[in-house]
Amino acid sequence: MLAIRPLGFGLLCSCLLVIHSTAQAFCGFYVAKADTQLFNTASKVAMARHDNKTVITMANDYQGTPNEFAIVIPVPEVLKRDQIHVTEPAIVDHLDAYTAPRLVEYHDEDPCRPPMVALRSRVGAVQEAAPSAKARDRSLGVTIEAAYTVGEYDILILSAQESAGLETWLLQNDYRIPDGARPVLASYLQKGMKFFVAKVNLKVHRDRGTTYLRPLQVAFESDAFMLPIRLGMINASGPQELFIFMLTREGRVETVNYPVKRIPSNMQIPLYIKNEFGEFYRAMFEEQVRMDQMRSVFLEYAWDMGWCDPCAADPLSVDELRELGVFWQQPVATTGLPGQARDVFVTRLHLRYTAETFPHDLVFRETDDRKNFQGRYILRHPWKGRIAHCPAAQKYREGLPQRFESEARELAQLTGWELAAIRQKMVDNGQSFEPVPGSDDPEWYKKLWRK
Repeated sequence: MLAIRPLGFGLLCSCLLVIHSTAQAFCGFYVAKADTQLFNTASKVAMARHDNKTVITMANDYQGTPNEFAIVIPVPEVLKRDQIHVTEPAIVDHLDAYTAPRLVEYHDEDPCRPPMVALRSRVGAVQEAAPSAKARDRSLGVTIEAAYTVGEYDILILSAQESAGLETWLLQNDYRIPDGARPVLASYLQKGMKFFVAKVNLKVHRDRGTTYLRPLQVAFESDAFMLPIRLGMINASGPQELFIFMLTREGRVETVNYPVKRIPSNMQIPLYIKNEFGEFYRAMFEEQVRMDQMRSVFLEYAWDMGWCDPCAADPLSVDELRELGVFWQQPVATTGLPGQARDVFVTRLHLRYTAETFPHDLVFRETDDRKNFQGRYILRHPWKGRIAHCPAAQKYREGLPQRFESEARELAQLTGWELAAIRQKMVDNGQSFEPVPGSDDPEWYKKLWRK
């Protein structure tokens, strides 16, 4: 029996067997990112959408043997061969890296020297079944509307008259259907939807000589801007992790039927997190999910694709964006212009959910909000050079312990980690909570040795 990963308009559901402030232009140095690899079995879906045209890219996280892989996706129409495509996983990985929450670091200036004002600029990117089988299908009310081989996948487009017949067809064709699937299938059939079913063509896959399955892509027209997720939750063993990368023309995308919350951002955190950023971000996201009781979608990034500041990866080129479905841009060869994105806004949404907390499919809308936002976390190094005698120097030194305490409390609140353990790690990393001696301290020698 094959394992199905039910998908909605391209939603690859992970762990599934069967069918505080708006960021402006930032300075600083990017040092780490929090991409999807930090989360186990995380599904990634990219959606390019303008007017009623949608292109879905499904990044595959399947880990089993190819002969046990299959997907079932509700789609709004019978797809033609040219509406189905496969691409390389690197392009989705690039989009993931570009939009990932990031860690940046700053170094304090000499407190006795006036700060220099940096110029801020927008940096552009350079960047067919046998007759007997047909008769059996008709008796179940199931019709194979189309059959294709695309890359390493054998694909069928099915229509059905009722959910019981569709369920029976899937079982007879070695798709393991979980208990409870029938009413979900029925709800999609009532909307006139078809079903896209894909299996791995083992010969083609073997001839390619690769161990991975490439992302599947589908393009279609539909007034509904949504992502069905209910099939994927029927027999899920636990919460699902989903990243959605939206590419639109006007602005930020949000869910209509679930609240969208911005991930905490622009927080100043202790220096030792530079070596533990992955652990920090996982803990921070889990704490937000816990406090929210797993009932919201989190915004991790919203930005004009033509630039970033700072960049965790170069913005995607025009050719890469077109491969992901951004049809409203002309290819570079046509325009003769450099490969810089134009009129493309990217939104990164992240959710962890169960059937109880997200009982309905995701419904989206594109807004006209083009304000930039990113999950961004700041390391601020104290001045390490010699401090001359000036009024600002003493104030600076006296303020450091308070600043470090604020960072410790911020980190504890974000992650739920124990405050005492955070303080100890900070001290071990050189962030002392004791006053810092200076050359203008008349009793500076008292702080040289421990009593």
